[in-house]
This record gives sequence, structure tokens and C-alpha cells, in this order.
Amino acid sequence: MNVLRFQLRFVTPLLLMLICVAYLALPLLDRVALRWFARDLNLRDALVANSMADTIDDALAVNDLDRLRVAFDRVLHDERLIAIGLCSLHGDLLVRTPDYPTTLGCERASLLARETGKPQTFAGGPVHIGYHPVVSATRQVGALVVVHDLRFVENRSQATKRYLIMMLAGLGLFSSLLTLLVARWSRADWLEGTRALLRRDNLEALPPAAASELGPVAEELRARLRDLEDEFRRSLPQETEWTPERLRSLLSTQLRGEQVIVVSNREPYIHEREGDEVLVRRPASGLVTAIEPVMRACSGTWIAHGSGSADRETVDSHDRLQVPPGADDYHLRRIWLSAEEEQGYYYGFANEGLWPLCHVAHVRPVFREADWQLYRTVNARFAHAVIEEARTEDPLVLVQDYHFALLPALIRAELPRATIITFWHIPWPNPESFGICPWRREILEGMLGSTILGFHTRYHCKNFMETVDRYLEARIEYEHSTISHQNDTTRVESYPISIEWPTSEQADAWASVAECRERVLARLGLPAGVHLALGVDRFDYTKGILERLNAVERLLEKYPRWIGRFVLVQVAAPSRTSLEEYRSFQARIRERTEHINGRFGGSDYQPVVLVAEHHDHAALTELYRAADVCMVTSLHDGMNLVCKEFVAARDDERGVLILSRFAGAAREMTEALIVNPYHVEETADALARALDMPPGEQRERMASMRTVVREFNVFRWAGRMLADAGRAKVRQRIEARLRRQHLAR
Repeated sequence: MNVLRFQLRFVTPLLLMLICVAYLALPLLDRVALRWFARDLNLRDALVANSMADTIDDALAVNDLDRLRVAFDRVLHDERLIAIGLCSLHGDLLVRTPDYPTTLGCERASLLARETGKPQTFAGGPVHIGYHPVVSATRQVGALVVVHDLRFVENRSQATKRYLIMMLAGLGLFSSLLTLLVARWSRADWLEGTRALLRRDNLEALPPAAASELGPVAEELRARLRDLEDEFRRSLPQETEWTPERLRSLLSTQLRGEQVIVVSNREPYIHEREGDEVLVRRPASGLVTAIEPVMRACSGTWIAHGSGSADRETVDSHDRLQVPPGADDYHLRRIWLSAEEEQGYYYGFANEGLWPLCHVAHVRPVFREADWQLYRTVNARFAHAVIEEARTEDPLVLVQDYHFALLPALIRAELPRATIITFWHIPWPNPESFGICPWRREILEGMLGSTILGFHTRYHCKNFMETVDRYLEARIEYEHSTISHQNDTTRVESYPISIEWPTSEQADAWASVAECRERVLARLGLPAGVHLALGVDRFDYTKGILERLNAVERLLEKYPRWIGRFVLVQVAAPSRTSLEEYRSFQARIRERTEHINGRFGGSDYQPVVLVAEHHDHAALTELYRAADVCMVTSLHDGMNLVCKEFVAARDDERGVLILSRFAGAAREMTEALIVNPYHVEETADALARALDMPPGEQRERMASMRTVVREFNVFRWAGRMLADAGRAKVRQRIEARLRRQHLAR
């Protein structure tokens, strides 16, 4: 009896479920079938109307209605057709077949035909009414009313129901027998294994017979918190605007009292000595643009390389100072590197090796053993600084970019309870490309010390997981985007980075667009009526500056009317000038600029203005507001924030963005003119289209992009990462508590 009761517990729910499925499925099946048949009948009616259009037009032209009756009678040979009527343009019934319902006027037929999927009843049976315009080669001559017999639908529906009931009955019988057999064979092992699983917290403690059965169940239980986290993430509303206040609120609720430490190579504020003065400037860096507002919102400590000539003069005895100057929102801890260390770690391994490797920009990566050793040394030094700055055993550490691929694992070794978020600001290549790196295994293991590993796009996440699958022994769950390696689990997630949306006070302080344009044209010596295109980049071969210049040359060749009326202002901040590849690239850009200016320019006109100097945020905003077009033609880019800064600066909702399809931002800013920068003709045509774009279209495109940038701002980027970190901390503490309770037993 016990066995029978146990078996019935399996069988009864299954049978009830099948009965419910049948009860719910049959009416739904009827409705779906009726809609399908109604759609097919409408298509047939339209075909009849189109095929008879010329015949009807000819007959009406000579008022030969008998001819139409004969034609309609021939069509009625189809057994499913009941009647046909012809309505005039004024709604009068001109011709009808004998069985046409007398109560069905033209106006009523038109109304009933709109109720698709709802059969009507005439002469005691269900019918379908179609109402279709009759259009000849030259004009509309009337409308055709077609009445179909729907009894065949009911016959087919009854047959389908019988087949469905038979199938469900057979499935239920088969499932019941299978369930009874499985329940009988596995009942004892499952009961014993379940008791063991409840008493112990690992699979090794289970009886061998039960371990194979309960292994998946145990794994499912261990993954439950992660599943709940995924569901919670999907349920979060995306329309709520992220602000510094909301970010602070998140920190106070989900990360109350947590210490936040940011690690990056570039510091947010550089102190430079000029004569007797010490000046403070912010570096031209997308990373600093994105992270600095977050640190102002959440406080904490930022650890970075001190590279300014007066940096040592401005720190205390612990190499710390408070920033921003005058606000003192957070601490900056500076790390000092020798010239040899900076050359090997930064210029060598990071920028001659990893940078071209990840960008796949047709520049050969260079890997030297000496550079690798210095890269390891500097990563270890930064890890030591993080440990020194940590006030607790479980700080929240945000590791930024490719300069610190080894850092997460080094921190994890000393602070195993730390929550480490690593964000990779550049693309991640495919496994074949990454396989070029001689130390690929060490880099991957270092990054997998992270709790959360972030990239800009899902494509980069996919590339990373496939790379780990290729070169490491790890368990990868693509559904949950997690990688388990050496008893640690890393979540791999996409967090599209963005900018801080300007506040109303900041926007009010901007000069008008007309004033900005007047200042820029005066400063650069350009005529008032010129159309201005703008490029803002570092001097870097991944930014597509050379391709941009080629597109400008092709524009002036193909559309000579723009000669004298168009100017590209290319702002290019010098970068990594100690590297030969970058010096050579700058020389090529200057040569190309001189060639274009010599070919199309003159004493009073230069189509390309190259401004090779750093610009602060205020100067860039003035350029953005003055430009008619902003060109972002990256050959490969993680995100690119220039395009978002341009959109944020255009509160007049004017201007056109030309955006490379190889920039991560192209997946968000679809209203830009998306181009392949390698395709010179396509880019030149897009530039011509941008210059000719009507103001109305500019406003529509710009308004849409501004909405995206405003909602998906830098605080949302940081908030998503920090919220994920908060949930990871909660999960970690629950697991630690359960372990302590188990040990206490």
C-alpha cells in the first residue's frame, strides 16, 4: 500500500496536468484555427476581387449586369462559397447571387468584414463575410462582398480535437507507466540520498548510489541564489533615471558601510609644475570621464599611477590626497613607478602588446619577456596598495582596464572575501587572436579572480567565455554567464559605459550654439558660412583618423560643391609618443592632412584643420555645440564616449552623428548614420547626407539619441555593477553563515 500511495503521488498530478492542458488547449485551438481560416478566406476573396476587376469594370461601363450574374455564378461552383454581391462606390447593392442574404446590405457587410475571427450566422449556419475593393487598371469601381460557408471549419476542428485527445491520452498513459517504473526503481536511493543531502553539504558525503541521482539536484540548490539574482535583474525597471542621488541611495541600502576602492593606471587629477605654479588638470581619458562622477557620488579611495611632475609635492606622507580640489569628495592614492617600470609595464606590455591584440587593428602586437616581468611587478605593487587601503576583509574593489589583468587574482589571494569587479574598457578578441599572447593562461587566470567581470557588449563577453573555454579547464554556464575555475565563480556581464548627463545648471551655463560657433570659427580663422565637421580623438591608430581623412578627400572629389564650404576640424590629443608606432602614425596623419589641403585648399581655405593638443571638457563642449557633424570612425572600439558627449552637448537637437559600426556605441545609438569606416565611398556618402540633412530629420534623430544617453548614463552603468556586487556580497555572506553553522554542528 505504501508503494502504491507513493506511485499515485507521481501519477495523479501528471494526469491532472494533462486534463487541464486539454481543457485549456481545446478552446484556444478553436479560436486559433478560426483566425487562420478567416485570414486564408480573406486572401482568397482578395484574389477573386482582383481577378474579376477588369470584367466588372467592363460590365459596369456598358451597364451589363446580367453578364456579372453569369460570372458570379461560375465563381460559386466552389462548394464553400454561398453568395457574392457587388456594391457600388455609393454603397448600393448592384448585383447579387440568388442565395445572397437579403438583410446583408453593403454598409453592414463592410462592418461585419472588419470583425476578423468572429463568424456570423445567416440561414442557420456560420458564415464568413469578406468585403474587398474592386480596383481595375485605372480606378476603383466598387466593392465585392463574398459569403463563405464555415461549416467545414467546425468539421475540421472536431477531427483535430479527437486527434489531440487521443494524443494526450496516449502521452498520459506512457508517462504514467514510465513514472511508476522510475519511482519503483529509485525510491529507496532517493530517500536515502535526500536524507544524506539534508545532513551534509557536499556530494562526496552522499551514498554512491544516490550521488549520481542527486548530483544535478545538489547543483541546482547551490545555484538557486544565482537564479534568483538573474530573475531580479530582469525585473528591474529600466525607465527610472539614474542620478548621483539614486546611486548614493543604492550604496546606502545594498552596500551600507562598504568600502569602495577603484584601481586604474590613469589618475583623475594630475598636478603639473609650470614655473613657480602647480596646476591641476584632468587627463583626456574616457575612463576618467566615466569613473570620476561615480567616485564623487560614492566616495572611497582611488588608486592610480602618479605621473604628474608635481604629484609628489601634493600628497601626504602616505601618498594620499583628497580630490576634487576644493570639494574633497574622495581620496586619491598615488603609486610611483620608475621610468623603466613605466616603459615596460605601460608602454611595453600593455600598449604594444595587449592594446593591438585586443583591438585587432592591423598592428602587430609585440610581446617581450622583460615587459611581461615588469607588468607582473607593477600589478603586484598595485595589489599591495589595495590591501593597505582596505579597512575590512571584504572591500568592494573596482579594477579598471587592461593594465591590471593579473590584479584580481592577486587581491583574491590576500583578501578572499573581497568583492572584485573588473571592467575591461577595450574590446576582447576572438580566441584565435588572443592565442597569440604567450602568457594567455596567466592573464585569463588573473582576470578570473574577479567576482564580476564586465565588458561593453555581449559580443565581447561571448568572446571572453569562448577564450576561457579554449585555453583553461573551467566550467562555463552560458545561460547564466558564469565561469567556475579553481573553486571560484566569476560572472561575465555586459555593462555599456556612458557619460554623466549634464545637469540643468551646467547646461544653463553653456554659451548658445550660435555664440559657440562664432567663437570656434573666429579662433580657427574660418569663414562664417562654412559647414563644420568635427573629430575628437587621441592620436591612435584604432580611432580611424586616417580613414576619416580619406572620406573627406573622397567627399570633395565626388561632391565638388563642398569645396570652400566644408571644413573638418580634427582634434587629436598626443598619446604614447614614446612608441614608434604612434609617432609614425602621427606623421602619416600630418602628411595626409597636408596632401588634402594642398589639393583642395588655398591661401584662404583649408578643408582640414588639425588641432594636435589637449582640450579640456569646456573647450570640447564648445566644439560639439559649434559643429554640424561629429565623425566617430573607430576601426575597433570598446564603447567610445565622444559620440555620447556630442549628443549630450546638443540641447538644440541639431547636428548629425556619423558613427562607426565597430564602436560599441553603435548598438545603442542606432539613429546615428552608421558606417563602415574601411569603406571610403560609404563614409563619404554618409558625410554628404549629413551635410544635407533637413533640420526636422536632425531633430528626430538627435532627440532619440539624447533620450538613450540620458537614461543609460554613467550612474546607471555604475549602479548596475554595484547592485550586482551588493547581491554577490549578500550571497557570499549567506554561504559563509551556512558554512559556520555546519562547522558548529
